[in-house]
Amino acid sequence: MDQTDITTASDSYNIKVPIFEGPLDLLLHLIKENKVDIYDIPIAVITGQYLQYIKMMKELDLDIAGDFLVMAATLIHIKSRMLLPVDEEAPEEEQEDPRLELIQRLLEYQTFKDASLGLREKEEEWMNIFHREPIKDEEAEAESTEPELYLFDVNLFDLLGAFKKILDTASPEIVRITREALTVKDKISHIMEMLENNDTIRFEDLFKEDRSRVQIVVTFVALLELIRLGLARAYQENDFGNIWVINPQKKETQTQA
Repeated sequence: MDQTDITTASDSYNIKVPIFEGPLDLLLHLIKENKVDIYDIPIAVITGQYLQYIKMMKELDLDIAGDFLVMAATLIHIKSRMLLPVDEEAPEEEQEDPRLELIQRLLEYQTFKDASLGLREKEEEWMNIFHREPIKDEEAEAESTEPELYLFDVNLFDLLGAFKKILDTASPEIVRITREALTVKDKISHIMEMLENNDTIRFEDLFKEDRSRVQIVVTFVALLELIRLGLARAYQENDFGNIWVINPQKKETQTQA
């Protein structure tokens, strides 16, 4: 990612999006994305990808907590220990897998997350709030022959992964664009207009009009700001499937109608 792209995007609209997920969330995301066993983490691969995400979040001017950098140092330390030759003559307790402590932390955190999610779902069921349910529009459903979508919440790292794929396909050519065309504020208005005219929008379709890396970055930052403000919500069909964006206020109005 070109640092100039990010700087231009940041200058166009003063915004700093907070991160509510932590470093363990990012590691679990990468483990799932790579389809690897949590008990046998390919530490070199995961460390490289983790550092790429940290770099991307810094360039997007996201509010990164110090815990992310501590985990980066931990991963690098584990990676360096994994590269050392095993001393066959050393006592067994000294031959402990360098990844063991991290694996235990991840397993404990995953258990905690699953329990928290279960409690939240029960609470929201009791409050009769739309959550993790299929997004349905009976009139549109009757007119459309498309299969029914079952959409689930995504986190920041799902969005960053999808964003990176789009950015990787963008033209590397430098395109001169006026400052007016790069404002996040204008992009927010454009996305809101799209959400008013469509019940759901594919994540990729938000970037259809973007012809440069700068424009892609600005669109993504605008989406993050809308999600932060509660004016947009992102869902996914399944793990690493298509991501969809909706206007939660419009969906709530339709549900109450």
